Amino acid sequence: MKLIVHAAIAGALFGLGLAVSGMTDPDKVLNFLDLAGHWDPSLALVMGGALAVALPSFALVRRRGRTLSGDPLPAPPAPTIDRRLLIGSALFGIGWGIAGYCPGPALANLAHGTLESVVFVMAMLAGSQLARLALRTSQ
Repeated sequence: MKLIVHAAIAGALFGLGLAVSGMTDPDKVLNFLDLAGHWDPSLALVMGGALAVALPSFALVRRRGRTLSGDPLPAPPAPTIDRRLLIGSALFGIGWGIAGYCPGPALANLAHGTLESVVFVMAMLAGSQLARLALRTSQ
């Protein structure tokens, strides 16, 4: 139950942060990606601000050796750059560049009930399921 409460609090803070900072607006994201045009650095500032808050928190949790819910910290996975990571990154970038959404802002935009965000999230879930099925058959 504690984990669910923490997830709800984290999700609410994440959605609030995205909405307050304006990062639920796909045009902000597309302009961030448009380095040669109307470049908008605000997304980088939001990411930097998030890191400035998160890094000390991670250091504190690492020092404790336990998560906020009291569970032992899992061992970090070995950093591997392989074909699967590169292909997934490229596909993510293509989708991000086309729509201006990444998963967090897309989910946060569901609160506004726009058809665009609903279609994006449904397509995102379908793509994730397709990858799960394809990877299962290739392993």
